[in-house]
Amino acid sequence: MTNESDGTTSVSSDGTTSVSVDWDAQAASFDDEPDHGLRDPEVRRAWGDRLRGWLPERTSDVLDLGCGTGSLSLLAAEQGHRVTGVDLSPPMVDLARAKLAGRDAVFLVGDAAAPPVGEQRFDVVLVRHVLWALPDPGRGLRHWRELLRPGGRLVLIEGVWGTVAPVGIAADRITALLAPLASHVRVESLSGDALLWGKAVEDERYAVVAVVG
Repeated sequence: MTNESDGTTSVSSDGTTSVSVDWDAQAASFDDEPDHGLRDPEVRRAWGDRLRGWLPERTSDVLDLGCGTGSLSLLAAEQGHRVTGVDLSPPMVDLARAKLAGRDAVFLVGDAAAPPVGEQRFDVVLVRHVLWALPDPGRGLRHWRELLRPGGRLVLIEGVWGTVAPVGIAADRITALLAPLASHVRVESLSGDALLWGKAVEDERYAVVAVVG
């Protein structure tokens, strides 16, 4: 999902900003953003390097929630992982399937907060720019933890965007929600790496990697 919204913004009871966006309408142009399509080789390489540090070295089962057009899914597959992607938008899923045709990847239409994966469990749940848009991020995190195998990890890429009317979720909010769920949590700032975004950014952008027991 994207870090920009053309939809309706609301604030939940815990102070987290959520948003409603027509992702179907945005699918055709979604990859135009440098950090979405990863078409620029330097941007693509920057995300690949980060992802390699967040994912296990061994071949793993990765669940990419809110996968959009599958750009991070493709990087994970290229690094040897088995990928299951989930997105609520059928046009996004169609684009992801085309992008990863011939790869060890499956894409499903479904809600990232309650992905339709049945009893399947994963080594990694990878989520980029989704948690901030959920009305109850704590509930989402608790459910995602249940989808992990013992020793699995959550990889959450989030931020707070804008200055006049900022949207998103702060890193300390996520670490507080993860405290009872994970045995080890680390936060990695992404704000200073202009290559990730195709431009310099000044707002809060980060990744949280949380290992569960």
